[in-house]
This record gives sequence, C-alpha cells and structure tokens, in this order.
Amino acid sequence: MSRDLPALRASHQDRDRIVETLQVAAADGRLTPEELEARLESALSARTLAELAELTTDLPSFASAVPTPKDVLVIDQRGGKYTRAGRWVVPRHIELRPKHCTVVLDFTEAVITADTLLIDAALRHGKLLIISPPGLVTLDTDDLTLVFSKVKQRSNGGGDATSPRLRIEITGTLKHASVVARPPRRRLFAT
Repeated sequence: MSRDLPALRASHQDRDRIVETLQVAAADGRLTPEELEARLESALSARTLAELAELTTDLPSFASAVPTPKDVLVIDQRGGKYTRAGRWVVPRHIELRPKHCTVVLDFTEAVITADTLLIDAALRHGKLLIISPPGLVTLDTDDLTLVFSKVKQRSNGGGDATSPRLRIEITGTLKHASVVARPPRRRLFAT
C-alpha cells in the first residue's frame, strides 16, 4: 500500500483518521500503551499518506473502519433509567436533560475518540452515574451549579490518574440530583 502512495501529502483529516484507528486498536488490546504513544507521535508528524499507511499495516482491516462519534448526544428522558454501556462510541458533547431519571454512562468498554467530553447538564430529581476503570477518566465539575445536589467521586485506587484518556467537563445545573463517579463493580463469579 505504501508504494502506491509514496509522494501524496497527508492532510489533517488523514492524520486524524489514523489517530482514531490507532486509538480503537489500543482499546481493543491490539497495541500496548507504549506502541500507541509511539504510533500517535508518528501519525501526528507524518507528511505523506505512505507514512500514515505504515502505521496500520499490521492491524486488521476492520480496525481502520473507525466508528464516527456523534457530535452531540441528547438525553431527554422522563423517569426510569437510561444506560450507555458495552462498546459505544463516546460523542464529543452530551446534552443531559432528564427528569426523575437515572443516567448511567459506563466507559469500561467505550470507544474514546477524543480527549475531552463536554456534558451540559440540566438534571432534575435524578442521578448521573459515571462508571470508569481507575485512571481512564477525570471529572471537572468546577462550572457545575448544585441546587440541593451533590457530586461524589469514588475510587478503588490503581490506574494512572495523572494522564487520563478522557477528561469529562460537566457544566450546567443539578436540582435535587447527584453525580456519582465510580469504578466498575467486581464480579464475584466468572460467567
């Protein structure tokens, strides 16, 4: 493949596509953190399409079919429970508008394609539960207004909290609501 594209210059969009492909491959366990870091550095400094193509030649072809995240996910549910878990593509922005509802965002197996997620919250009489392995995400709630509400972050230790893969910025207002961030529960029995 690299011989077909020796001198064609790479665009920012070409580099971004390869970066997303590498991040998905790392999330699937196909690249170690060290390999990911080295390849990301090479992708961001690549000048030609051939240089970019070399970074994914040992990855399966389906790894290059990177799912495209939505720009905005709107959650506007009344009552009950809304859950995003398993392998889901994390958008860049979530508008959170539920009432009398628990919203669960489980990042354990999520495909993270950006380094920041903005959550604009207008949560009333409900709960936002963020589930994440230690060191994967960090929360910024400095611009969140709390009215008879609370934010609670639980940790079980471990992970590298100094370099999380995803920064979640939560802004807006919580009224009679809560935000809880915790690690996944441990399974007692293998299934």
